[in-house]
Amino acid sequence: MTKIFEYKFKIYYEDTDAGGVVYYANYLKFIERARSEMINSLGFSNTILKEKFNLFFIVKYCNIIYRKSAKLDDELIIFSSIVSLSKTSLVMNQDVKRGDELIASAEVCVVAVDLKGKPNKIPDELKNLF
Repeated sequence: MTKIFEYKFKIYYEDTDAGGVVYYANYLKFIERARSEMINSLGFSNTILKEKFNLFFIVKYCNIIYRKSAKLDDELIIFSSIVSLSKTSLVMNQDVKRGDELIASAEVCVVAVDLKGKPNKIPDELKNLF
């Protein structure tokens, strides 16, 4: 479980507050996009998971530490790696960096659930790719 997925993006005006600094809650959107892109890079998508496997992932918890401020026009990379994997959930570390500088780090646990919101087994074909 040491594969690291990268998601690169740029900070736009809409991501910032009046001072040109990224608004703290936007980091949650950024790391969510990185998780979706990780799934896409494995040949799946949230739509495929829903239609083929009757599941989607929901966040059980997210612990985030803000270390530096990202600003307008910064180019950032989110490095996502899976720390642990169970039948129905996974825990990830997601580091947001500007070059070599750590901006924020998050530990996120997501749970696979069916369309009624009940825990559902992560498909082996996806689990094996992690």
